[in-house]
Amino acid sequence: MKRRIIMSMLAGATLLAGTLLGAPAAQSADVPTEFGTDWHDPATAAPPVTKPSGRSCQVTVAEAQFRDFTPYRGTYTPPQGCGDSWSKVVLRLDGKVKGRQFDRLGYLHIGGVEVFRTSTPQPSPDGIEWSVEKDVTRYSDTLRESQDVEMLIGNVVDDTYTGILDVKVTLTFYAGRQAAAPDRVLTLADDGGITTPRNSERIVAEVYATGSGGGCEEYWYLTVPSEAPYSCQADGGPYREVQIKVDGQLAGIAAPFPTVWTGGWSNPFLWYVIPGPRAFDIKPIEYDLTPFAGILNDGRPHQVEVSVVGVPEGQSGWSTPVNVLVWQDAKSTQVTGKLTTHKVGELSNSSTYTPGSEHHVDTEGDHRLTVAGYVDTSHGRVTTTVTRSLAHTSVHRWADGENPDALDATWTDDESVTADGRGPAHTTRTHRTYTMDGTTTIGAGDRLHTVLTLGDRAAVTESSQGRRTAWSRLDDTYTGDATYTINVPRDQRHAVGTTSERYRLYGSDGCYDRSLTTVQGVLTEERSDC
Repeated sequence: MKRRIIMSMLAGATLLAGTLLGAPAAQSADVPTEFGTDWHDPATAAPPVTKPSGRSCQVTVAEAQFRDFTPYRGTYTPPQGCGDSWSKVVLRLDGKVKGRQFDRLGYLHIGGVEVFRTSTPQPSPDGIEWSVEKDVTRYSDTLRESQDVEMLIGNVVDDTYTGILDVKVTLTFYAGRQAAAPDRVLTLADDGGITTPRNSERIVAEVYATGSGGGCEEYWYLTVPSEAPYSCQADGGPYREVQIKVDGQLAGIAAPFPTVWTGGWSNPFLWYVIPGPRAFDIKPIEYDLTPFAGILNDGRPHQVEVSVVGVPEGQSGWSTPVNVLVWQDAKSTQVTGKLTTHKVGELSNSSTYTPGSEHHVDTEGDHRLTVAGYVDTSHGRVTTTVTRSLAHTSVHRWADGENPDALDATWTDDESVTADGRGPAHTTRTHRTYTMDGTTTIGAGDRLHTVLTLGDRAAVTESSQGRRTAWSRLDDTYTGDATYTINVPRDQRHAVGTTSERYRLYGSDGCYDRSLTTVQGVLTEERSDC
C-alpha cells in the first residue's frame, strides 16, 4: 500500500474538491477537537472521468444562482472547431455555497433530454466549493443541434436558510472518431407517448428515478406498515420497485438505488466532506426494451409509463423522467419483429410488524420478469432475451420515541441480457447489490449519534459461446460515525465525526482502488492500491 499527497489525480475525479489540489492530507495535530465554521470541500474516492488527448472545445450550458424554484432557461449551441462527431463529451458542474442550507435536488435538461441529475452538499458558514463531472457521450445526438436548456436546483433562501447555490455547467467536446453512442435520443410526449424510428434495432429506456421532496418517500427505505407506531408509514412497508410499461404491458422492473442525501439520517455531519454513493451524480436505471422493438416500430405512437410500486396512493415524492435511446439499422427503412416471451412472476412483498419495547418490521420482497423478442434486420434475425430478478430484505428496529432507530437492509437486482444473431450469442450478466446498515440514538445531553455503512456493489460478466470475454467488479463502501447536540444553535452543537469511503473497481480493463478518510471535516488520509 502506498500513501500519497493528494495532487492532480483528484483534478478529474467524478466529484472534485477545489481546495484539495496540491494539499497534503492533514496530520493528527491539524485535526480540531470538533467541527468549526469551515471544513474541507466535498470529495469522493470515485475514479476520474478519463479524457482523450488532442483537440477539445468547451461550451457553457448554464450559469445561474438558485434562490428559489425558478428554473434557469437558456440556449445551447454546438461547439465550433470540433466537428459534429466526438470521441467523448464530458459535463462538468462547478458550484459554491456558504451560510446555512439544506441539501437540494437538481436536474439539467438539454432539448428536453435529462442529461444530469444531482443533489447538493450542505455548506459551512465560511463557504464550500465543489465540482462534479459526468460522461454524457451517449447524448451526442441531442448535442449536435441547438437546443433549449432548462436547469433547476430548487432552493429556499430566507433569514434562516441563507445559502444561495451558485453553479456553472460546461460541456467539453473531444474531437475524434465518434464513440459508440445511440443514433437517437428521444423523450416522451406530455401524454407519455413515443414514436420510435421504424428501423430501430435496439431500444433502451433510462429513468432517473429519485425519491425526494422532503416527504417520507425521501426515506422510503425506513417506511413501515400503517399499524406500526412510526413517523413514516406505507401500507406495504419499504419495498419499492421501479416499473416501466409499454402500452400497459410490464416491460421492465428494477430496484431503486437507496440514495442517502447530504442531510440523511438526521445527521449532516456524516456528509459534509464525503457524500453517500451516487448522491451528486444520480445514475439512471436502464431497461433494455429491444424485445418490444417489433411493437414499437410500426410508425405509430405508443404509451410508455413508469410507476413506483409501494408508494402510498395519492402520495407524491418520486420523480421518474424517461429518455429513450435508439440504435438504428442504417441499411433498412423498417425493422420488423415480434415479442415472443412475456413471463411475469408473482410480486412477493411481506412486511411484518412485531410490537414490543423494541418494535420490529421485517421485510422480504422479490419479483422476476423475463421478456424476449426478435427483430429482422439487414444483417439477419436477432433475438434478445432479458431476465431481471429483484429481492429486498430488511430489518427495521426502533424504540418508543424512535430512539434508537436502526435499519439493516439489502437489495439485489440481477439482470441477464442475451442477443442471439449476427454472430455468436452474446450475454451480459449484471449482479447489483445495495446495502444500508445504520443506527441513530439520542443520549444524555441531547447528543445524537449515528453510525452508518452504505454499499454500492456490482459484478458484470460478458460472455460468448460459454466463454467469458470481459468482466468487472465494483465495491463502493461508505462508513460514517458522527455525534452532535440537537435542539441548540449551530455554534453550540459540538459536533465530531469520522467518515471514510473506499472505491474499488477492477476487472479485465484494469484496477482502481482509492480510499479517503476525514475527521471533524478535515481530510486526514488518502491512499491508493492496485
